[in-house]
Amino acid sequence: MTRDIEELTAIARKLRRAIIEMLAEAGSGHPGGSLSAADLVTALYFAKMRYAPKDPRWRERDKFVLSKGHAAPVLYAALMEAGMLDPALKMTLRKIGSPLQGHPDMHKVPGVEISTGSLGQGISVAVGLALADKLDKINAKIYCLTGDGECQEGQVWEAAMAAAHYKLDNLVVITDRNRLQIDGGTEDVMGLEPLAAKWRAFGFEVIEIDGHNFEQILAALDKADDSKGRPVYILANTIKGRGVSFMENKVNYHGVAPTRAEAVKALAELG
Repeated sequence: MTRDIEELTAIARKLRRAIIEMLAEAGSGHPGGSLSAADLVTALYFAKMRYAPKDPRWRERDKFVLSKGHAAPVLYAALMEAGMLDPALKMTLRKIGSPLQGHPDMHKVPGVEISTGSLGQGISVAVGLALADKLDKINAKIYCLTGDGECQEGQVWEAAMAAAHYKLDNLVVITDRNRLQIDGGTEDVMGLEPLAAKWRAFGFEVIEIDGHNFEQILAALDKADDSKGRPVYILANTIKGRGVSFMENKVNYHGVAPTRAEAVKALAELG
C-alpha cells in the first residue's frame, strides 16, 4: 500500500495502458468508463483496501463490488497489478475459454466478489455483504462502484434505502460521475440531478470530489472511515475516457474498443 501521489499516478497510468492493450486485442469492450474509473480503483486497491493477494477469500478483507460490470478491464488490470490475477491472461480478454469475460465472473477470476453486469444489482449485493459483515462482527469495508447512468435503475434506490435503514456505516458507494452513458449524456437520457441531494435524502453521508485528484479521493475514503450509523456516498466527478485525449468526453467510446492504430496513439499518450 502507498499514499504517495506520484506512485499512485504511475499505477493508474499502468492500469490505463493495460485497459487499452486488452481492449485493442479483444476488438470489443468498454474503454470510456474503464478509463474514467482508473484513479478511483487505483486508490482503493493500492492505498486503502485490506486484502490478501494469496488468499482472495480472506474473511477479514475489505471488498470491492464493480456494479458497473462493463468496466471489467479496469478491475482486471487492478487485480493483475495487485498480484491476484496472472498478467499472462491480459491479452485473452473476451476470448473463448478465457476467465476474463466482458463482465467479471466470480467463479473464474480470483478477487472478483460478485458477477456483475446487470446494472443496478451490484449495490444490492454490496448491501448484503455489508449486512453480513455486521452480523458476523467483521470489521471490514464494502466499496461499491456504480456508473452514473446506472443510477437511473430503480433497484439502486431500493438498495440505498435498505443501506440507510440498516445503518450500514461499513458501506461506501462511489459513483463514477462521467455524465455519459451508451445513449448519450445522462442528463439527456434521464436526468439525475440533483444527484448528491438524492443520496443525502436517502440517508447517506455525501462527499463530492474530483475523481481524478488522488488527494481528494484519499481524503474522502479516509472520511468515510469516520462515518457512524449511516452509509457513505462519494460522488466522484470524472471524465469519460480520461487519459486518452481523443476518447475524453466522447460518448462513442462508451462501448467501442480502440483500433490497433488508435491503441498505438493512446499508448503513446499514456507514456
